[in-house]
Amino acid sequence: MPLLRFSDWDLLPSIQTAIDSQGWENPTEIQRDAVPPARSGADVIGQARTGSGKTAAFGIPIIERVEAKGTPQAIALCPTRELATQVCEELRWLQGDCGLSILPVYGGTDLEKQAAKLDSGVDIIVGTPGRVIDMTKRGHLDLAAISILCLDEADRMLDMGFWPDISWIVGNMPERSQTLLFSATFPQEIIDATEEFLTNPVTVMSEDLEVEVPEIDQKWIRIGRANKLWAAGRILSHMGDEDQCLIFCNTKRMVELLDERLGKHRFECSTLHGDMSQNKREKVMNGYRDGSVQILVATDVAARGLDVDGVTIVINYDLPDNPEDYVHRIGRTGRMGRSGTAWSFVGREDLLQLDRIRSTWNLTIDQAEAPELPEGVKRDPIRARMDWSESSDPFGMVRISIDAGSSIIRSTLQLSDWIMENAKVKELAIGEILISDDNTFVDIHSESAQRVLEIIERREFEGQRLEANLAIR
Repeated sequence: MPLLRFSDWDLLPSIQTAIDSQGWENPTEIQRDAVPPARSGADVIGQARTGSGKTAAFGIPIIERVEAKGTPQAIALCPTRELATQVCEELRWLQGDCGLSILPVYGGTDLEKQAAKLDSGVDIIVGTPGRVIDMTKRGHLDLAAISILCLDEADRMLDMGFWPDISWIVGNMPERSQTLLFSATFPQEIIDATEEFLTNPVTVMSEDLEVEVPEIDQKWIRIGRANKLWAAGRILSHMGDEDQCLIFCNTKRMVELLDERLGKHRFECSTLHGDMSQNKREKVMNGYRDGSVQILVATDVAARGLDVDGVTIVINYDLPDNPEDYVHRIGRTGRMGRSGTAWSFVGREDLLQLDRIRSTWNLTIDQAEAPELPEGVKRDPIRARMDWSESSDPFGMVRISIDAGSSIIRSTLQLSDWIMENAKVKELAIGEILISDDNTFVDIHSESAQRVLEIIERREFEGQRLEANLAIR
């Protein structure tokens, strides 16, 4: 049986021309199975991983059914601004010369400018749930007139707590006649939730869900945000002339901040993120490919399509929200038979996500300490800091251990009054105090912990010099 071609579908000439310009001839599996029912107006549930061509799978039917009349007719919801940007860009080129106005609507950008663009007329919205709701409540977006809803990467939206927002959006779309839902996985919560707003959906399960996991060293470091920069400095200080490092952050702002901070410590970096112009992006990628750029700091979306064989180190400065992104990230290293190491920085709030990544792909990721300084190097390129926030409990309290027991510290009231008077902290900053025969534990809010620790060590308590340290809970 001959392979199906896009030209067999009798698509709009503008869409066919756009597809031809990309060199696409045959639809991917998810496109082959999802596009026909979606074009007919049916609700569709599509299971497909990132990079399988699913944007075109829902983009082609949406573009065909929308007219260039300046009123919102379709909306695609995405979990992150980076993904919304990527989807919007793909829909724009996919429409060819249809003349549709396609607008990304997400947080972190100028609200008034975004509102003005919505007021001037839009045909397709690609947005994140929070900003879409905000614009609707402000009167700049009329959900009531939209007939097509698409949810992209629904499992990630569930993980990120967006499902109540999605329910609100669906509830404000009385004219909705078609729903398209795409996800790499389908937890029971999604199946249960989507039953409410899907009508006799066509289910498409892509068989191309396997992701190849590279055979490289994978390590994770338990570290808080305050010392991630220090750990990155330790790893980068081991780079040789032939090494290249790719550092992943989850947001454009973090990419820019990390580039700035590493630059202050004499690490020359380049950056890649979704808001860069195409010319600048190509210049950076060419520099990384030819080896003139050794350290690249990037977001997941920006680094897609980056094919460099010389990468020897990948650093997950932020753990990815999506387990699949982890595999794509570490797959950048260890190519062409080279050795490679992937380091992940994991704070207390990341431990569950680390377990999810490991269990999803059955990975062995070994816990490790940051590497020692290279031989002959006596000073850290970036100094470590006391990280109170990483040591705090969910209420922001850290525990301080004092080497004095009940013979010196006679009551909890005596100690708390002394701390308030000498460290000038409020009573609310002091938590539980536990006094035993040999030592004392006191919980202090992380914002005041450093000052209290210093005061205990500098001043006498009942004529005694005390020693205090951060306690391990």
